[in-house]
Amino acid sequence: MGYTDLLRFAADVFASLGTPPERARAAARALCYGDLKACGLGAQAAQHVIKRVVDAYTTLRAGIRNGNLGGPASKRRRKAEAKPIVFRADAAHTFDDRCLSWQLDAGTVSIWTVAGRCKNLRFACSPDQAKTLSAHRKGESDLVRRDGKWFLLATCDVPEPPVYEPVDWVGVDRGIVNLATTFDGDNHQGRRLDRYRRWQARKRAELQAKRTRAAVRLLKKRARREARHATHVNHSIAKQVVAVAARTGRGIALEELSGIRGRVTVPRDQRARLSSWLFHQLGEFIAYKARLHGVPFLEVDPAYTSQRCPRCGHSERANRRTRDLFSCRWCGLAGPADVVAGVNVRDRARSAWVFVNMPQPAPG
Repeated sequence: MGYTDLLRFAADVFASLGTPPERARAAARALCYGDLKACGLGAQAAQHVIKRVVDAYTTLRAGIRNGNLGGPASKRRRKAEAKPIVFRADAAHTFDDRCLSWQLDAGTVSIWTVAGRCKNLRFACSPDQAKTLSAHRKGESDLVRRDGKWFLLATCDVPEPPVYEPVDWVGVDRGIVNLATTFDGDNHQGRRLDRYRRWQARKRAELQAKRTRAAVRLLKKRARREARHATHVNHSIAKQVVAVAARTGRGIALEELSGIRGRVTVPRDQRARLSSWLFHQLGEFIAYKARLHGVPFLEVDPAYTSQRCPRCGHSERANRRTRDLFSCRWCGLAGPADVVAGVNVRDRARSAWVFVNMPQPAPG
C-alpha cells in the first residue's frame, strides 16, 4: 500500500464514521506520519499533507451526506465514491510561517519545497496591500496558480473601526439595467457591462459550436475573464457608494434580495441575464467596505419599494407605468422609478435603525 493509499484509507474510515476532522487527522497522523517522514518530507510538510488529504475526504463525505452529489443511485455520486481524490501538480497549497516567511522590506518570500527552500522570490502588490500585510497579516498563506500565474493569498485580520451614529441614510436600489441607484440621484448604469456580456455570449456560442478540447479551454478562460470584469465593476460601484456615505456621515441601506431568483419569473430570453446578475456580490462588497470605514449598514424589506409613493404612502402596481418612470395615481408624485425606490429604502432604514438601537427594557 502506497503513502497516498494509506492516507486515503485513514481519512475514508474516519470520515465515513462521522469522526470530527481533528480526530481523523490525529488517527491518520498516527498511521502515516512515520512513512511520510521516511519518504523524505519534513515534519511540518508531513503534517500539512495529512491535514490536506483528511480535509478533502471530510468535505467529500459531507457533500455526499448532504445530498450535494445526488442520491445513492446517482452516477455522479457513484463516480465520486469509487475514484480516489487526486491532487493536481499545481493545486493550491497552504503554508504556515514555518514553511513560508515574508520579507516585506525586501519584497520577497522564502518558500519550502520538496526540492529545498526557495529564497528571495519576489512578489508584487500595491502600496496599500503592502501596508496591510505588514500591519495585519496573521495565520497561513495559500499558494494558488491561476491562468499561468502564481498568487500568494495571505490572511489579514484587519480591526473594524467603531460604527458612527448616522445623520441620515443613503438608500440604494439595485437592478439589472441600473446596477445601483441612490436616492441622491447617483445612477451606476449597467449598459457597458450588459453589452460586454452580450458580446461574450456570442463568442461563447461560437466556441461551443466547435466542440473541441481547445474550445473548452477557451470557454473556461473566457468565463473567468467575464467574472473578473463583473467583479471589478461591482468593486468600483461599492467603493463610490461607501465613499459618499462616509464623507456625508450617513449610513447605507440596501434591499434584502436573498432568494430573488426563485421568486421572480422572467421570459425565456431574459433568464441568462437574470442569472448573471451579480446583485449579491455587489451587496457583499458594499457591506464589507462599509465595515472597514465604520459606516452603518442595513438591509431592509424590499416589498413594494418600487411601487410605493414616498409622499402619500399609496402602493399600486400602476404607479410604475414603465421601468423608468414612477407616477403616483393618488397624489401625482412623479420621478425616476429607481430614485423613488431608493427614497423608500432610505425611509425604511430610518425606521429600522430606531428599532435596532432601541434600549433594552429594564427587567420588571
